[in-house]
Amino acid sequence: MMLLSIKNLSKTYTNGVQALKDVSLNIPTGMFGLLGPNGAGKSTLMRTIATLQEPDAGTIHLFGEQRIEVIREKNEVRKILGYLPQEFGVYPKISAEALLDHFAVLKGISNRKERKEIVEALLVQTNLYENRQKNLGTFSGGMKQRFGIAQALLGNPKLIIVDEPTAGLDPAERNRFLNLLAEIGENRIVILSTHIVEDVSNLCSQMAIIAKGEVLLTCEPIKAIEELNGKIWQKTIAKNEMKDYRNNFTVISSTLFAGETIIHVFSENQPDASFEQVVPDLEDVYFSTLLKAA
Repeated sequence: MMLLSIKNLSKTYTNGVQALKDVSLNIPTGMFGLLGPNGAGKSTLMRTIATLQEPDAGTIHLFGEQRIEVIREKNEVRKILGYLPQEFGVYPKISAEALLDHFAVLKGISNRKERKEIVEALLVQTNLYENRQKNLGTFSGGMKQRFGIAQALLGNPKLIIVDEPTAGLDPAERNRFLNLLAEIGENRIVILSTHIVEDVSNLCSQMAIIAKGEVLLTCEPIKAIEELNGKIWQKTIAKNEMKDYRNNFTVISSTLFAGETIIHVFSENQPDASFEQVVPDLEDVYFSTLLKAA
């Protein structure tokens, strides 16, 4: 079993933006979801763990076969790290197979026969083998993301970071990508950073919610949902009534359905007879947590 221990991490950029505020997390082996809105500090935290930038304060330790102090022992971390950043660029005029082979060389896999076997296995695993000779410039967004995971898996890393991997993917590609993540999420730490609640709900047994650089909640999604049982109420209202409902009730979210506005309200008891109780989900956990911190 491995454990990534983050303690009191802070980061302020030169423009005065405080991206991380005393962040502490313990991330165990398995799929861990880091959930938060855009600008919450997720990418700053991911880049810091990935040794691409340094914090102003705090420590990160990776406990496994050996104890690694992430901020000071960057090269040791990089030996066991796989990283798919939010913006993953590819060379458009080179084939998937050739570029993955090139990345394998950079990763230190020098034996040509071994490298060929590893590259082919990763292309099969990411369902790209049939397209291995095609230039990456012809790939769809989902195919590029799957190629990104293939390069992140080179060297059999023990720590994998994926930052907003499904943003912009169509539903079919998103499902393929999530299934791929589920396959690789055993016996290693996989951190999924996203603003899409459903991705975390489908994949992660542990999660944290972060906003404005602060960790608001660390939990098991199932238990956090259970704690909201009997406390989420739903009602369909006219759009022009929203202001009044926000003033009088704890409205945690609103959605449009067939032209009508459906609100979810947090309340220990039925707000009034016009509300119906609903089974909570992770979106209710997420939005109620953000609202409490606002």
